[in-house]
Amino acid sequence: MKTNYILIDYENVQPQNIALLNGHPFHVLVFVGANQTKIPFEVASALQKLGERAKYIKINGNGQNALDFHIAFYIGQIAERDPNSFFHIISNDTGFDPLVSHLKSKKIWAQRNTDLANIPILNSTSGDERLGAILKDLSGRGKSKPRKIATLRNTINSLFLKKLEESELSGLIEQLTKKGYLTVNKEGSVSYKLFK
Repeated sequence: MKTNYILIDYENVQPQNIALLNGHPFHVLVFVGANQTKIPFEVASALQKLGERAKYIKINGNGQNALDFHIAFYIGQIAERDPNSFFHIISNDTGFDPLVSHLKSKKIWAQRNTDLANIPILNSTSGDERLGAILKDLSGRGKSKPRKIATLRNTINSLFLKKLEESELSGLIEQLTKKGYLTVNKEGSVSYKLFK
């Protein structure tokens, strides 16, 4: 099972909905800028409830993208130590997108979201929301999409933190097939048509 890490670019995004993480097995790293001196009580209180799974990292020094480089460093450090990680970067900064693309090319699971509520396991309750999250994830994989049905099943289940029942997983794949987003041949190979 993948270990999910949320890395919050607190200079760029100050999430007020950290309580969404209660009951989910996330590790949260909040990166605070060198000149940021205050954290709202609601944020600090919500993070405290996560116990040892939450941590502040105050960066050293100032400069363009200084905090971004810290986040990239920690992703590399964690990925080396825990290769079974999934990184959720919370930031409005699209400068992270090339990093996410590179990580995916190296088979390191990562995505950038602008809000905690956009993380698939936290926002996907209906079938349409789940399908949207799956299509977004698959589209972001470029040429590294799963090529076998078993790998696709594992990929989708990992996206939802391994919390899907077998029937839900089969139903999602069936819907993707019926809507024409993927085709599975007799040998179990998968081909995609994500943009119609």
